[in-house]
Amino acid sequence: MLLVVFLVVTCFCAGAVADVPADVADTNDASNTNNTNNQYAEPIRNKINPITGAVEISGVRGRTGEGETFKLGNEVLLTKYRHLLDGKKVGLVTNQTGLNSKGESTIDVLARQSTFQLTALYGPEHGIDGQAAAGAYVASYVHPQLGIPVYSLYGATRMPTAEMLQNIDVLLYDIQDIGARTYTYISTLNYCMKAAQQSNKTVIVLDRPNPLGGLTVDGMVLEEGYETFVGVDNLPTAHGMTIGELALFFNREIGADVIVIPMEGYSREMIWQDTGLTWVPTSPNVPDIDSVFGYMSTGLGEGTGIFQSDKFKWIGGKGINAEAYAKLLNEAGLPGVTFIPEYKGSAGGVKLSIQDYRTFNPAKTGIYALAYARSLNHFKVPKSGKTMVMFDKIMGTNKIGQWLEQGLTPQQIEANYLPELNRFKAEREKYLIYGSKVSAPSTQPGAEQPGQADENQPAEPGQEQGQPGQVEPAPGTEQPGQALPPLKVIVQGENVVFDSEPYIDGQNRLMVPVRAILEALGATVDWDEITRTVSIQGQGHSLLLTIDSKQAVVDGQKRTMDTTPVIRNSRTMLPARYVGEYLGFTVQWDEKTRTVTVE
Repeated sequence: MLLVVFLVVTCFCAGAVADVPADVADTNDASNTNNTNNQYAEPIRNKINPITGAVEISGVRGRTGEGETFKLGNEVLLTKYRHLLDGKKVGLVTNQTGLNSKGESTIDVLARQSTFQLTALYGPEHGIDGQAAAGAYVASYVHPQLGIPVYSLYGATRMPTAEMLQNIDVLLYDIQDIGARTYTYISTLNYCMKAAQQSNKTVIVLDRPNPLGGLTVDGMVLEEGYETFVGVDNLPTAHGMTIGELALFFNREIGADVIVIPMEGYSREMIWQDTGLTWVPTSPNVPDIDSVFGYMSTGLGEGTGIFQSDKFKWIGGKGINAEAYAKLLNEAGLPGVTFIPEYKGSAGGVKLSIQDYRTFNPAKTGIYALAYARSLNHFKVPKSGKTMVMFDKIMGTNKIGQWLEQGLTPQQIEANYLPELNRFKAEREKYLIYGSKVSAPSTQPGAEQPGQADENQPAEPGQEQGQPGQVEPAPGTEQPGQALPPLKVIVQGENVVFDSEPYIDGQNRLMVPVRAILEALGATVDWDEITRTVSIQGQGHSLLLTIDSKQAVVDGQKRTMDTTPVIRNSRTMLPARYVGEYLGFTVQWDEKTRTVTVE
């Protein structure tokens, strides 16, 4: 009997109310009172399984090698993945930050292409030129040179309408983010993905660096019920993700057809200064990289009387003794920064002097700055009633306000939000595209721990290249400190040795490497790197599995699965029971010995 299995590994990856600005504290500013090798740069796609809710991702983590040139996603798109656009009508969500490393506008680059047509532009808050004031209404218009519509996503609507998407086949996103949950450009991405899903359009995200780097993850995680345009999802204040990784994270709930074109030469520990790119002001109040790093440190006090100034480089308020404030902050042991006492009229405060951009933690600094400010001037904490106050929108919860009222120290506040932050960090791992070349410093929350496998190494011959997954242990099984026997798989009486170990996922399913199991059953397994397919032949059955679909084809007949294969540690993993259910083998699980037997 002849068994033919084709495993197609495609991949679907990729502010709150009408008057909320991207830089949420702009209105508080006292100075304004008003990879080069195709093997390492695959497009990544991700989609939600409509039955299990599991995210199905395939692709590879970015890798930075010696002498490798850094390239943005918009550059990789046209050199390697132009075919995704050829013959199509293209829409582009962008603004003044949508530039390549030469400083060329993505609008101009796409407009002069002959194999596809740029038919519409979409602008976020501040407009596509970045000149509109924070929170200002931006109108739609016709581009004077290109003669195509420029739809405002910060005017009459925040989400593209079906009419706005009618004349495009694919929607590109190319906007520089600053790494903060409250910055509305990521909200625009989220809304565009939702609109594209409703209109059956593909979204292609052209990835860009997180200027703060990919290791710092800190702050309160937004709670359910506090979703607004300055917080569209359950992210902490500082998420430590690129815009492409955020698209994957958002898509666990949205289920859109999303493709991420990854950067080349990028790794998690890189901050903006490592990229060689010139900073383009993302909004009027974020003109330079110090404003980016200061944004979360100084801009969290909306409605408290604690305000930022000097483009997010100063924080303070009336009734604060600047010298006492600086002393408290400097003695708190906050990494990478010192605080200089400085008055703004009758307001006392501190100027941030960032000494080490790699260890500086903006979100943590912001909480400490706010808590110490209240200990000095006892500001009134804004409270939500029938409508949610901006303070709670920015915090993503009302708990921070409650803890401040209770007089908790910043250390106590940090300890309170840490458990939920750690849960987010574990969940976040599943959506990361890029690895790290070095272990993170111990001062960096969210950093990969020493001793982890190097995720940046290329896959060995025969390995399916994909994003290593991070999987929660099954409830009640793998608890911290518990000495459990290793998982074992016995095939035809022989103990199978794996180079990628089986594991029990969060749904209590035993996941096993497809290649190792089927080769042990006598099948021949081939991996096609171009089409990203695994072909297995032997024993006379046929099975067709597709990562982005709940449908399987077994011996020519369609079957509906309740889950899909995933990529983990560069191997395609499949629930062990499918080997029996779809291929006719007997599969038994012994929970006591943690052994699965296939015969």
